[in-house]
Amino acid sequence: MIELVQLVKRFGDLTAVNDLSLTVPRGEFFAVLGPNAAGKTTTIKMLSGLLRPSSGQAKIAGFDVQTHPMEARKRMAYVPDFPFLYDKLTTAEFLRFTGQIFRMEEKVMLRNSDELISRFNLEPYLKKSIEGLSHGTRQRVAIVSALLHDPEVIILDEPMVGLDPHHARVLKDILKEKTKQGMTVFISTHQLSVAEEMADRISIIHHGRLVALGTQEELRRQSGVDGALELTFLALTAAEANLVSDHTHAPVTHAS
Repeated sequence: MIELVQLVKRFGDLTAVNDLSLTVPRGEFFAVLGPNAAGKTTTIKMLSGLLRPSSGQAKIAGFDVQTHPMEARKRMAYVPDFPFLYDKLTTAEFLRFTGQIFRMEEKVMLRNSDELISRFNLEPYLKKSIEGLSHGTRQRVAIVSALLHDPEVIILDEPMVGLDPHHARVLKDILKEKTKQGMTVFISTHQLSVAEEMADRISIIHHGRLVALGTQEELRRQSGVDGALELTFLALTAAEANLVSDHTHAPVTHAS
């Protein structure tokens, strides 16, 4: 359902994503972890079509997001860490606008929006302008609009930021329900507890490279650390940092 093939993104001399390849099948909850500036958001922006790769491919449901953008985007939804919404619209107007973009049937749009509005407690905000909403409420609106058309793939970058514990739980429950129905979830998060609780598989990216991939048990074996995901993560990223440091500071030898 998601395929990244030798994905590379350079910004001048900086290689933000370096030869990243992975596949996420239909119905999997897939988490991406990594330190700050590891390349997670850059990867997500290439996958969602917002950034053009320097080389390689990002595919949704078999469609390259660069060469077949409309086919890919029809099948996906994207929730960034700081979502852009049309501030002058009311919540109700924005959700209807989203449904119309995806050419949803009226009855399907109403059914889906009613259910999601209820679960995320957005009824009091339907007639309010988005510009007057709190960050957490805006985040809920963005999530509801992303889920509205029942995408085959949903990509989320730090979606829990701004959500209170109740609505974070609502989002977790909905995402688990959706994966059981076949939706693929691709989520980047610094909250290791979310990955530990929810993910079928986890990838760890560091310095733009994929340094680990697998189930939590597989990651424990790779790290050699038997314990919580936090310990596994710290061990794997420390090992990668040491490799980079060793390579950077390796003595230069010259042929005689």
